[in-house]
Amino acid sequence: MNDKEELSYSLHLGNDKNKSKRARRTAKTNDTNTTSFNNNAIQNHQQLSKVDKHNLRKYDDEKELICTIKGTSSVVEDTKNLYLDLFEDARIKYNEKQTRNDRQIENYFNHISNDNKRDLACEIIIELGDMDFWSDKNDKFKHKMVDVFKEQISDLEEVVPNFKIANATIHFDESSPHLHIVGVPFKDGMKNGMEKQVGKSDVFNKISLKEIQDKMRVYCINSFNRIYHLNYTLKEKEEGRNVDINVANMNEYKKFKREQEKYKKQLKELNNKADELKNKSNEINDIIDNLKPTITNKNNFTISNENIDKIKKYIEQTNDTTSNLRNANDINIVLKKYEDDLREHSNEVRNLKKKIKTRDDRIEELEYDLNEANETIDELEDKVSELQKIVDYFKELWEKFIEFLQNKFFSSNKYDDFIDDLYDEDILDENDIDIIQNNSKNKDDFER
Repeated sequence: MNDKEELSYSLHLGNDKNKSKRARRTAKTNDTNTTSFNNNAIQNHQQLSKVDKHNLRKYDDEKELICTIKGTSSVVEDTKNLYLDLFEDARIKYNEKQTRNDRQIENYFNHISNDNKRDLACEIIIELGDMDFWSDKNDKFKHKMVDVFKEQISDLEEVVPNFKIANATIHFDESSPHLHIVGVPFKDGMKNGMEKQVGKSDVFNKISLKEIQDKMRVYCINSFNRIYHLNYTLKEKEEGRNVDINVANMNEYKKFKREQEKYKKQLKELNNKADELKNKSNEINDIIDNLKPTITNKNNFTISNENIDKIKKYIEQTNDTTSNLRNANDINIVLKKYEDDLREHSNEVRNLKKKIKTRDDRIEELEYDLNEANETIDELEDKVSELQKIVDYFKELWEKFIEFLQNKFFSSNKYDDFIDDLYDEDILDENDIDIIQNNSKNKDDFER
């Protein structure tokens, strides 16, 4: 293997491009768990079950083609257990502070699964090397990636301490070995709600993801080289949504490459024949130099039939070599022209890719700005909801207070005096007086 060969690396976080409440609600509440919105995040129990079936090959039961290196045979149960480890103490403390039963959280896993504002879990897919690299590797070589991916798990939890892994499974049945990681991001020390909560947007954002990818890709190639005893380097990190044009996958180019290899062999053979011709040329020169003139005419020379055959073979071999040499030169000329055209086309592609990258970077920035705006809206809506509960509470308390006053003073003349005093002291306004009088009238009607 070429120890200067480069390997590609990707760390992809499953995400929903649509953070709008309508899209999230659609994905959360749709019975079929489908939505027209692009979404590959794990928002609820149903989506986690689908990930479970895909990652552990429960659709086709081809479990020999996978290897689970963290967790069990159930991604769902692993995630539920992780929720207990991470959040149960915080849930109990939160419930102890609540005076109303309807505000308590019985099961935080179910609570988040039913929350259309937050994802239940995250999936990360890690891959080293592309299809071209792995296409000619045997199973033994591929399965050494188990040790590489085990180190990636440890490295990821070190790089991202607020992301805990529930299950990690390797797939060997596709174009290249790759690792599926399901875990839960969390935030701690919260003042509102539970002290520890699920927090995807707090852990994974535009800046943190770039830093995570930069660190993890270096860790991965170091692990790979140490475990495989190789000295590979990483391909330059791909940005945006570019699609690289790989000339090795271009049919015409591959065809010319095969022709070039064939003619290279021919050229080597021609070089050997050229050496032979050089030696035979010396032999022919000797034959010519040693020709003897005939007795009758000094301008005529005698030559043996053997030497005539040697000269004929020399001429035949010369013609054959010249013809083959011309063909070999022709294919090299064609290939060079093709490579020149390809190089010019690649420059055009490179310029287009730069433009696409600029556009995609701008789109990505807008997406993150939109995500942050929606997160802010969600937080404000939560605060409004809390304030509404407080308003409802004091409204209910006020109605009880009014009812108490009516019961206390209804049959007494002090009632009217008391109400007047409250009005004079600006404790009650005219609207309050109307409410009291209406309630008093209703009570009179009821008693009659």
